[in-house]
Amino acid sequence: MALLGPHLTALVAYLKGVCHASFSTVRKFLRDVVGLTISRGMLAKVAAKVGAALERPYQELLERLPDEDRLNVDETGHKDRGDLLWTWCFRAELYTLFKIAPHRSADVLLEVLGTEFDGVLGCDCFSAYRRYMRECNVLVQFCLAHLIRDVKYLTTLPDRRDQAYGERLREALRALFGVIHQRERLSAGEFQRRLQAARAEVLRQGTQDVPPTAAAARLAKRLTLYGDSYFRFVTTPGMEPTNNVAEQAIRFVVIDRHITQGTRSKTGQRWCERIWTVLATCAQSGRSVWAFLQAAIEAAWQGEAAPSLLG
Repeated sequence: MALLGPHLTALVAYLKGVCHASFSTVRKFLRDVVGLTISRGMLAKVAAKVGAALERPYQELLERLPDEDRLNVDETGHKDRGDLLWTWCFRAELYTLFKIAPHRSADVLLEVLGTEFDGVLGCDCFSAYRRYMRECNVLVQFCLAHLIRDVKYLTTLPDRRDQAYGERLREALRALFGVIHQRERLSAGEFQRRLQAARAEVLRQGTQDVPPTAAAARLAKRLTLYGDSYFRFVTTPGMEPTNNVAEQAIRFVVIDRHITQGTRSKTGQRWCERIWTVLATCAQSGRSVWAFLQAAIEAAWQGEAAPSLLG
């Protein structure tokens, strides 16, 4: 970062991270607007050093994850020189962390959260989460929005038995969300009573009088095995019934992937993990990304510890 001062270094990081600008675009901006000619290779080195400056605040969040009471998790593909990797998103109440891993298995959850995670994990019903749930006895809130999507699919199948089964389940789910939407108008006790009754009705409609079709049998089996895990939010204050918060947080990563086409090195992967974590966490807390980048780079410039993303 010696060629660029802290302010210009922060500007490069902002253009690259927040604005999804390529190194070529950043180079043109610096040349045409700032009057500074700098090579793409030097810009890559600047980004790598910014990534190093963000290591401490990133590690602080990574080490906090296993102690969270509630976490929402999602994952999406990531390309590095054409190889398929996976970006995992961990969203806690106060921060969001991204980790790029070589696979999409429960091994990532074991590495990041450990075998004794004692919180509730909000996620979809993907096999990695089911394995983590099974092997480590972890409490899970499977996404109800995904369940609704699968129920709606049943109503589109040609077999009228599937359609009827799907309609029964959809009505029960509609009644459940009707209760959820009345939360502010009901006393705490009445809300819980109605919620428990609506939950019981969904499970009854999903596991009783199931038609002998493959599609209906698959969904009924899932509700029989994991029914409680679709309704963990009923007994876990603050837990949402859907995984929307993690899915929304990861959208920025998907946009960045479409624009940049991924990374080309381990250094690039670390840069992405850390800058995405900064962006998402600052947005979550209402903090200025620009101010945080400046503070972190100034600290690195002075040989001091970077500030915390937790305030």
